[in-house]
Amino acid sequence: MVRIRKTLLIVEGTLLLAAILAARTEAPPELSGRVFDGTTHKPVEGAWITSGEESTRTNGEGRFALYGKGEWIGVRAAGYSRLRIAAYPKMEIALSRFHVRGLYLSFWAVGSPLLRNGVLDAAAKARLNTLVIDLKGDRGLISHPTHSALAIQSGANRTVTIRDPAALLKDLHGRGLYVIARIVVFKDDPLARSRPDLAVKTANGKPFVDREGLRWTDPFNRTVWNYNAELAIEAAQEGFDEIQFDYVRFPDKKGLQFSKPNTEKNRREAIVAFLDEARKRLTSYNVFVSADNFGYVCWNLDDTGIGQCFADIGPVVDYISPMLYPSSFQFGIPGLRNPLNDPYRIVFASLRRAQERTGFSPLVFRPWLQAFNDYAFDHRKFGKAQLRAQIKAAQDAGAEGWLLWDPRNRYPADALAELAREFGWTDAPLATFPVAK
Repeated sequence: MVRIRKTLLIVEGTLLLAAILAARTEAPPELSGRVFDGTTHKPVEGAWITSGEESTRTNGEGRFALYGKGEWIGVRAAGYSRLRIAAYPKMEIALSRFHVRGLYLSFWAVGSPLLRNGVLDAAAKARLNTLVIDLKGDRGLISHPTHSALAIQSGANRTVTIRDPAALLKDLHGRGLYVIARIVVFKDDPLARSRPDLAVKTANGKPFVDREGLRWTDPFNRTVWNYNAELAIEAAQEGFDEIQFDYVRFPDKKGLQFSKPNTEKNRREAIVAFLDEARKRLTSYNVFVSADNFGYVCWNLDDTGIGQCFADIGPVVDYISPMLYPSSFQFGIPGLRNPLNDPYRIVFASLRRAQERTGFSPLVFRPWLQAFNDYAFDHRKFGKAQLRAQIKAAQDAGAEGWLLWDPRNRYPADALAELAREFGWTDAPLATFPVAK
C-alpha cells in the first residue's frame, strides 16, 4: 500500500509539473507586434527585437513576440536605422532605411587632430554618414580608457588616443555620423605576449609570430573570447552604434598548435560560437554587430583554412563585411586574372556569389572597398575611377552600403564629393539615432 501511495504521489507530481510547463508554454506573450519598412510598408523579416536580456527575430510577416515585461524594446535590422521604443500592446513599428557610406579612422589617426579632421572634412564634403574607428587596432592596442584587467596587465591601454569617448561620440553624432567600433579580435600581440598560455604556438611549441612580427591568441580559448566581449560591451556603453569584429579568424598558416585540434569543423564552430556569445552579451544595448571576412570567402567552398564561412556567420551577426579589395585577390577570380583591370567585376561578382551561396538578403553584405594604391600587381593609383567602379558594383549588387579602407587615412575629398553628386548622396539623409517614442 505504501509503495502504491508513493507511486501515485510521483505520478501526480509529474502531471502537475507537466501542467505547469504546458501553462507556461501556452501563456500569451507580454509584448508582440509587427515591424515594417516605413516607405514600402512591407514586413521586415529577421529584425532583432530586444528587451533587457531577451531577444527574438521577426518572422516572414515581420511579426515578433516577447515574454518579458520590459518597458522598452530595441529594434534593429540590416539596412535600417535602429530604434528604442516604449513598449505597448500589439506594436506597429516602422523602420527607416539607412545605407552606410563610410570611412575608416585608425588607432593613431583618431588621436591626431590633423588626420582626424581631414577624414571628417572628407566625410562632410561628400556627405558620408559613417566612421569606423579602431577601439582595438591591428597591434592589439586599445584606443580608449578601459577597465579590463587583461588590457591593463598586457599594457594594451598604455597609449590612449581617445581620452574622452563620450565627448567624441557626441561630436560625431552631432555631425550626423553613425560610428562603428572596430575590434581586432584574435590577432593580439600584447595579450599573447603577456599571457603565453593564451597564445597560438608553432609545431615546436614556441609562440607563433606572423609576417608583421605580431603574435596571435588562441581562437578556441574562452578567456580570449571574454576579453574581447568585455571590450565590446564597454564600446556599447560609451554609445557606439555598432561593434565590428575584425581578424575574427585563425591565422592563415599551416602547422600551428591550438588548444583544440585544428580541423575545419572545430575552426568554424569556434568562430561562430565567439560571435554568437558576443552578440548575446550585447543584447541589452541593441547595437549592431558585424564581422569582417576575407574576400575569397565569397568564393571558397571550405572555410579558407581560417574558420570563416558565411553560412555560419550570417545568422548570428547583423552585417557581413567581406574585404573586396581588388589588390587582395592575388589569384584573380574565374575569368579575370588581373583584378585591377576590372574592380567593378571583383566587387559585383563576389557579392553576387556570396548571396547565391547563402540565400541571405543583399542588405546583410556591406563590403570594404579599396581606397589605397595597389601593392600586389602594378602599384597603380586607386583614384576616382576605381572608387566609382567599386561603389557602383556594391550598389548594383544590392548591398546595404560600403566602407572605404585606407590605412593612411587620406581620402580624396574632392573625388568623393564629385561621386556624391554623381550618385545622388547629396540629398541622402545622414544618420539618426535611437530615441524614446
